[in-house]
Amino acid sequence: MTEKTPPIVLLAAGGTGGHLFPAEALAGALNRRGILVDLATDERAARFAGHFPARKLHVLPADTMRGRSPMALARTAIALGTGMFRGYALIGSLKPAVVVGFGGYPTVPPIFAGVFAGRPTLIHEANGVMGRANALLASRVTAIATGYPGILANKPALAAKAHHTGNPVRPAVMTAAELPFSEPAADGPINLLIFGGSQGARVMSDIVPPAIELLDPALRARLHIVQQARPEDIDAVRATYARLGVACELAPFFDDLPMRMAQAHLVIGRSGASTVAELCVIGRPSVLVPLPGALDQDQMANAKALADAGGAILMPQSDFTPANFAATLTRLAANPAELTALASAARGMGRADAAERLADLVIRIGKIDV
Repeated sequence: MTEKTPPIVLLAAGGTGGHLFPAEALAGALNRRGILVDLATDERAARFAGHFPARKLHVLPADTMRGRSPMALARTAIALGTGMFRGYALIGSLKPAVVVGFGGYPTVPPIFAGVFAGRPTLIHEANGVMGRANALLASRVTAIATGYPGILANKPALAAKAHHTGNPVRPAVMTAAELPFSEPAADGPINLLIFGGSQGARVMSDIVPPAIELLDPALRARLHIVQQARPEDIDAVRATYARLGVACELAPFFDDLPMRMAQAHLVIGRSGASTVAELCVIGRPSVLVPLPGALDQDQMANAKALADAGGAILMPQSDFTPANFAATLTRLAANPAELTALASAARGMGRADAAERLADLVIRIGKIDV
């Protein structure tokens, strides 16, 4: 009797961890159901995909839209066209049951190739507003999964094939979520976690240390700070905290960020989709400073959704000053029950089963027999 060949699902994700993390979570959920996963990505993300649970990794050319000049447009078109040609050949050899994209321009070639090859296709939109790459693909794919409900309500044709699954999170996040939030005692230590990603660490280094200096000395003495800082900023940030007598741990990158998030009484960071999803699943209070100037204003939409639910404090970068941040810290330290309420509301927004819900959708649209 011939053994049944396991089905293959091709995931397309690249560019940033915000795209790779939910893809990694879905890959794990599919693997647990006996479905093989291959990953199509770009050169940049391939360097960070060493632990991705895929059978094979395929690097396809892709490029982000970097300008409107004829040269920039031509460069992007050539990269995407080459990637699409190679993606079509890849799909012809793999014959995947479904092709799943997670946003960003590295998603475009494999998804378009899947459409042209007649394969079921699915895109996942993690943010509170649809990004440009997914918007380009949305009308052509079989189904759309969303991290937030109702983001396509004003587009009936797209809303008809939209499914709110939530944002899948990494296994490390699920482990960290097992640690319950512990409200700080009235005079006890307060753990702050501060990070900003590649585009946010500088503003955190510019604003947070001066804010800490404005605090009452008794409150400063209670703080333990874990902060991501760029290598060129670390010495100055460390010197400020040393002068103030504040316990701190500084690094350009923390590879155990989910557990550090779980150990925090307050998280201060940007509001990318993965960050917000992890805050919600783990259930931690936060001050969110959306990245300004983004064309899609996706981080503002993400932060506003969580703040409107009572799970975060939204502080636009224009308001993120040492004085304002110091006042917010002082208020929260004096009212620890507010931190607990924020944590509880954040957890209420979390979708710990998002990876399984997304896997269910993949299986359904691909008519996969498991």
